[in-house]
Amino acid sequence: MNFDDSDTTREIRSAVAALCQDFGPDYWQNCEATEKYPEEFVAAMSKAGWLAALIPEEYGGSGLSLLDGCAILEEVNRSGGNGASCHAQMYTMAAILNHGSEEQKRKYLPRIADGSLRLQAFGVTEPDAGSNTLKIKTFARKVPGGYVINGQKVWTSRYKQSHMYLLIARTTPYEEVKKKTEGLTLFLVDIEKAGKSLSSTPIKTMLNHHTNQVFIDNLQVSDEDRIGEEGKGFSYLVDSLNSERLLVASESIGDGKWFVEQASRYASERIVFDRPIGANQGVQFPIARAHMNLQAAELMRNKAAALFDAGKPCGPESNMAKYLCTEASWEAAEAAMMAFGGNGVATEYNVERKWKEARLFRIAPISNNLVLAQVAQHVLGMPRSY
Repeated sequence: MNFDDSDTTREIRSAVAALCQDFGPDYWQNCEATEKYPEEFVAAMSKAGWLAALIPEEYGGSGLSLLDGCAILEEVNRSGGNGASCHAQMYTMAAILNHGSEEQKRKYLPRIADGSLRLQAFGVTEPDAGSNTLKIKTFARKVPGGYVINGQKVWTSRYKQSHMYLLIARTTPYEEVKKKTEGLTLFLVDIEKAGKSLSSTPIKTMLNHHTNQVFIDNLQVSDEDRIGEEGKGFSYLVDSLNSERLLVASESIGDGKWFVEQASRYASERIVFDRPIGANQGVQFPIARAHMNLQAAELMRNKAAALFDAGKPCGPESNMAKYLCTEASWEAAEAAMMAFGGNGVATEYNVERKWKEARLFRIAPISNNLVLAQVAQHVLGMPRSY
């Protein structure tokens, strides 16, 4: 069993790290302070082809493995950046790639690959449904040649930075379906073409300043805007979640490594009471423990990604990787915050910015409590909790 990166992966890590050197701490501090979308960084990532890594070469992408895609985002976050600003461009296209028509693939994937078309907005969560996607109320009523959609979505990140909107809606009422996972349909919506039928308001948050509520008012879409079969949207959605889980897990690994590196260096250099604070076990042990847990979480990520790339079932492994990586990253964030002490909350050290980013991934894109419930029920065979 070989635990080393392949030559390709090592080259990817090196190239992404080099790109990220052009977007140092000052750049990310300014984006955070002004709530500015990192447009220049996203453009550079697109130009370099990194956001098209998972799109097959026949559609203009690189056709890389998911494990290589994971390395891309890991390096972004390890370099002190924030891959969440553009990670959806890497995985949201999977709905088109795996379930779209050949016409849809030819029309959209090359433009997603070269960055001229941004598909970063995914409309799933609703105010009343939360994580229970089966209970969404947004409804697409069938009319000749298409559908008319009404409803509301929440926590739609990067909506204003997208050209297209991947939207899931009910086409059969929840009470009328025989199987509760049926009756949901996936649509690809052109935001500019939709005009006033789509409107949004930003949600004020402590980070991720580009998330929105989206209101859908008599939105007309054609049959050609539907992805796959009517009523099968939930299965298409679930089908793309494993890659999402693993890419997010990889960002967390990158964050965790950044925290450990920064905390180790600071604790070795910071002198208090005539000795480095890192000589105190109360400081060094939490950092060392975080490092070990990150190493273990990375192995689960690698296992899940290897299963994905081999075309094997990997749902439990992907969820466990998401849980373990985000928890290990948060442990590293806390260790760094404590090592830096008061300086940890000073923006110039970047710890507080990265600390907030690490915390978010414990609840998004799926709550870690939901992961525990899924593992308990579907892996261990315990009674369903909710």
